Amino acid sequence: MITYFEIVEKENIQSLKFPNSDVLNDNEAIYQRKNELNRAQALGNLEHSKIKIFFEDNQSKKVVETTVWAVTDNTVVLKQGFAIPINRIFRSV
Repeated sequence: MITYFEIVEKENIQSLKFPNSDVLNDNEAIYQRKNELNRAQALGNLEHSKIKIFFEDNQSKKVVETTVWAVTDNTVVLKQGFAIPINRIFRSV
């Protein structure tokens, strides 16, 4: 089955609504997601590299290509201060 992700600009993330539930239900996938996000933060801070973040808001699955500036316990902070809750992220590449 092919899943389509709508491309969004990081500037539009602030207007999205995010449910509290996690999009992942497997502990290994959750662990892998955290490792991918920490790697994305390192790439963003050291090389200013952009990565793709696949996530879901309250309406549909989306993808944004951006630089990760910080990863907190609950959110990923993007360039210009926009944030995505970690529990709504599928993966980052």
